[in-house]
Formats: sequence, C-alpha cells, structure tokens
Amino acid sequence: MTEAVEASPAAQVPAEAPQRLIPQVQFAGARWHSLQGQGVIVTGGATGIGAEIVRGFAGQGCTVGFLDHDDAAGQALAASLTNAHFQRCDVTDVPALQAAMATLIARLGGLDVLVNNVANDDRHALEAVTPEFFDDRIAVNLRPHFFATQAVIGPMRERGGGSVVNLGSVAWKNKTPGLSVYATAKSAMSGFTRSLARELGRDGIRVNCVVPGWVMTQRQLDLWVDEAGEAEIERNQCLAGRIVGADIAHMVMFLAADTARMITAQEFVVDAGWS
Repeated sequence: MTEAVEASPAAQVPAEAPQRLIPQVQFAGARWHSLQGQGVIVTGGATGIGAEIVRGFAGQGCTVGFLDHDDAAGQALAASLTNAHFQRCDVTDVPALQAAMATLIARLGGLDVLVNNVANDDRHALEAVTPEFFDDRIAVNLRPHFFATQAVIGPMRERGGGSVVNLGSVAWKNKTPGLSVYATAKSAMSGFTRSLARELGRDGIRVNCVVPGWVMTQRQLDLWVDEAGEAEIERNQCLAGRIVGADIAHMVMFLAADTARMITAQEFVVDAGWS
C-alpha cells in the first residue's frame, strides 16, 4: 500500500519571481560648463535611456525639451525637473513630429543639441515580418531621426552651430537574433551620422553616434533580462557590472559639450567590451 503524500502549498503554487530592479550605480559626476543654459531636445525621452539623458542635461543647467508618446511618464518626468518641457507626440506621424519639434524649439528659445533617441526594440521573427510591420518599425527606428534633424538645422545655424547625437545599437554588431528590422534601422545610424557630419560641418554642426550595449532599463529587465540573459551578459562583457542609462547619458553629454568641439562623424560604443 502506497502512502499518499499531500503536496505543500508552495509546491502547488510556484512563487512569483521578484521584479528585477535597475542597478544603482554611484557616479562622482562631471560638469560640462559649456552646456549651462543650452537648449536641448531628446526624442523618446519619457522613459529608459531617454529619461536618463533628459535628467542628465537638466542637471547640467540646460533647458530640455523632450517628446514621447507616453503622456503619463512624460508629464511626471517634466514635473520632477527644473526647465524641462514635455510634448506628447507619435513620432510615426511626420507632420505631428514636425509640429512638436517646432513647439519645443519655440519654448526653448532656440536649440543647441538634438538627441535622436526614440526607438522600439520589440523582438520579431524574420519569417513573420510583413510589409506593414517593416514600415512601422522603420517609422519608429529611423524615419523620425531624419525629420527631427531636418527640423533643427535652421535653429542651429542661427546659433552658429550645434550638436546632433544619434543613438545606435550593438544589436547589429553582435548579430542579435530576433531583431532583424530593428538592427537594420540601427545600423543605418552609422551612415546617417557620417553623411550629415559632412553636409552640416561647415555650419558648425557636429554629428556623432552613441552605440549602447545591453542597458538595464526597466523595460529590458521586465521583458528580456532573465537568468539566461544575465548569464549572457557575464559571458560576453569584458567588464563586470551592468550598463545603466546614466552611462549612455554621460557619453551623450560629452559629445554635446565643447569638450568634443573637434569630434564629428564618429561612433562611440558603450557596451562594456561586448562587441
């Protein structure tokens, strides 16, 4: 006769995994005096890397405008900062993007820095990509960068120059699967950056590209950084630790400041040595 054993409640209902939190990193900080009082626009600035870039420039004494489709997050971030202006915008709608850029430039009283950050890295199977999905991903990950830059050329020329910083991704360098359309758009940031640097250089407008590695934003932690992801980071990064949004913001601010006055058409990878 076999004795029946009652399963414990813990065995019957698996414990819910605790939410992964963004690592807290302490920085001594840096002050770029040339950024004080400058006008800055960040696309996709309400959450993630973009929000850290907005906070970084605000901390340098800049007047920062940022646009995003996430109204609640954008309003909350703007309310938490001094001299920050949020404009809700669907960047896939080019006329709406152009209007939002004009509104922000007017609020800032001119423009010195544009950070083309907006992106969507939803995973997708190559075989499942439709023409509509392809066009939609390009409408987020490439097209807004072009038209946002187009909108700031005149205001930057009026100021005698400026800095455009494009955000790329190591996804295409590392041949990351499940990101074929995203990686295609992000690889285009290199050509876009170099082409604009030549075309706008005589106007004193510098154009560079920052290429983040796997950054521990809340979106990444909630959707993709599991135990296997943590192991992949440990295996591939040369440096221990985790990349956070502030690491990207610091590189962006360096390139925006006059410390980088003779740097243009270049790509700067912040990925702890993965690529």
